[in-house]
Amino acid sequence: MTFDPNSLKYDDKGLIPAIAQDVQTGEILMLAWMNAKSVAMTLDTGKVTYWSRSRQSFWIKGESSGHVQELVDFRFDCDKDCILVTVNQAGPACHTNRRSCFYTAVRDGETVELMQPEA
Repeated sequence: MTFDPNSLKYDDKGLIPAIAQDVQTGEILMLAWMNAKSVAMTLDTGKVTYWSRSRQSFWIKGESSGHVQELVDFRFDCDKDCILVTVNQAGPACHTNRRSCFYTAVRDGETVELMQPEA
């Protein structure tokens, strides 16, 4: 059966959350947003492409930083309202220059930074 990006369930702004996971480590790298066109672009090019809510434009991950995400696997959940992209990540995924955007934890009621920015 041929996949149609429009078959996914987008929110009222036409967006769907997309979680990026490192194929080598299984680490969750980031969450961003896609629309039907960025889903199609990702599947067509193999370069993970998001929709920037702040810039209102397409955002090919790593296009300016060089920290590209090469698509390995594309999945969606049972409700078709969330995407999981498994990627080969070049360099840090987070704009703070950390490997993952999920570097802050709550431990004993305090926030703790679990990783430092990459050099």
